[in-house]
Amino acid sequence: MLKNIIYVSHAEKGPSGGAKIIYRHSEIINSLKNFSSEVLHLKKSKLSKIKISIKKRFKINNINNESGWQLNELEAVKKFNYKWFDHKIKTKNKLSFNKKKDFLILPEIFAHLAEDLCIKNGISYGIFVQNGYAIASTNNEKKLFMAYSAAKFILSYSNDITKCIKLKFPKLKKKIIKISYSLNIKAKESGKKNIITFMSRKLPQHSNLVTNYLNNHLPKNWTLKDIHLLSEKKTYDLLKKSKIFLAFSNLEGLPLPPAEAALAKNYVVGYSGEGGNEYWNKPIFTRVNSGEIITFVNKVKEKIKFLNSKRKFPNYQYTQIKKKFSKETEKKNILKFLKFI
Repeated sequence: MLKNIIYVSHAEKGPSGGAKIIYRHSEIINSLKNFSSEVLHLKKSKLSKIKISIKKRFKINNINNESGWQLNELEAVKKFNYKWFDHKIKTKNKLSFNKKKDFLILPEIFAHLAEDLCIKNGISYGIFVQNGYAIASTNNEKKLFMAYSAAKFILSYSNDITKCIKLKFPKLKKKIIKISYSLNIKAKESGKKNIITFMSRKLPQHSNLVTNYLNNHLPKNWTLKDIHLLSEKKTYDLLKKSKIFLAFSNLEGLPLPPAEAALAKNYVVGYSGEGGNEYWNKPIFTRVNSGEIITFVNKVKEKIKFLNSKRKFPNYQYTQIKKKFSKETEKKNILKFLKFI
């Protein structure tokens, strides 16, 4: 009997880097012998949304005052499909499981649901933490600790995430398995134009301020382009043309956009989001502390001046980043945690 690995994901409407990583992992597992994989998308049911709306309108508090997603408020989404990037995943459309063959991987935002979803039903599971700053998915500490304690393993793909898990659950550090994700983007320096890219979805107040101030100092042949809401293909096409990427990462496990921009041979200026610290090295990456808007603008101005002198992209550091986010490394790490199932 094939072991079926079911990734649980939130059915978000817009682009989500975390969902893209889950999809890629599921695709890789489906290519392996002795394993199959599906993605189960959850969202709040219409009835629960109505109840929440009524509670807010009449200021009715929850009886147990428990925060976070509740299983009785959720439903499986049938035929959910992200269309902003190409993929070949299999979806699961029901909240029913086979305890002999199914193994669930819960994201940290749903980890506290493990008792009702898995433990009570005898379903084995692991927890995939993609953001260490989102571990406190509920204020019910007893339920949260039980969920992480009973998990077969806890997956982490960055040093920062691992540190957060150890801080929250110091007794569970032996359960942590380090994995990775891959990025498939290549670029040539010959196709570059004087374009600065950024994502306005990340810290919009900060990105608005920085881009607004920059507009008054950009040379006439330089332009700003927002990649927000673009498909993966259109995003990659634009990153391959741009020379500088502005990063507004905010408390993230291992931010994707700055790494994608670097692999598209952009110099990256801005916030590491903490999780990006493990690859945020000069000369490709220029660090700005979160909130230092004036410093941010000045660093970008310096980088434009630097690039106007026709400097070559640092290939040694580029090769290191490419290796870190390679498909080979990703697959090797997936095989590592599958041994525990």
